[in-house]
Amino acid sequence: MSNSTYFVQECPTCGRRLHIRVEYLGKAVVCQHCRGRLIARDPAGNRYGTGAMEDAVLRRADELLESAADYVLRSRTALP
Repeated sequence: MSNSTYFVQECPTCGRRLHIRVEYLGKAVVCQHCRGRLIARDPAGNRYGTGAMEDAVLRRADELLESAADYVLRSRTALP
């Protein structure tokens, strides 16, 4: 029986706390509960544990959410 070191990462699909071996850092893994796929990330890394592409997607999502909120605000004030 080996003594492996694990870290905890939340599954982005189901939210379960997964115990992942450190040797899987940076690799694709599958949640054994929901079969969701994720990249094992360093828990001491940035908040989302993302790379440049994921950061760009998150920024774009923030822009779209802000745009939608502005639209809702404008449509409410335009009512007679």
